[in-house]
Amino acid sequence: MAENTNAAGEVAVGAPPGMPQLDIGTFDNQVFWLLITLVAIYFVLSRVALPRIAAILAERQGTITNDIAAAEDLKSQAEAAEAAYDKALADARAEAQRIAGETKAAIQADLDVAIEKADADIAAKAAESEKAIAEIRAGAMDAVAEVAKDTAQEIVAAMGGKADAKAVAAAVDSRMKG
Repeated sequence: MAENTNAAGEVAVGAPPGMPQLDIGTFDNQVFWLLITLVAIYFVLSRVALPRIAAILAERQGTITNDIAAAEDLKSQAEAAEAAYDKALADARAEAQRIAGETKAAIQADLDVAIEKADADIAAKAAESEKAIAEIRAGAMDAVAEVAKDTAQEIVAAMGGKADAKAVAAAVDSRMKG
């Protein structure tokens, strides 16, 4: 394309103008239509688009507020349920401790009765055993005395003497007493 300017940089007469937006002759007309377009856009935005956006934002804010209120309500319900659970758990533990204590006391009472009965049985058997031991001891002492008498007589006879049964019995009795 050929330029329509001369050497001094001036636009030649009769040459087509440059960009129409920059043409000073139509500048007033362009400003007029710009203002009308801006006013039209303002009215469209203020009457149609902005109310819809405001309604959507208000709806969102209401939903958020309702959700927060519901969450707080659920949180308070959860805290109340947790407190009830903790109380029930504490009550159950206390009841278990009470039952365990009662059971332990009942078992201890039964055990005490059984121990008393066993002690009585053991005491009775010990008395019987002591009586039997005393009888055995008395019988053994009599048997030892008899054996000692017989042995003494045999020893005296073996040594060539004549043993008197009364003297041997008296000697063995005195030795056994002490």
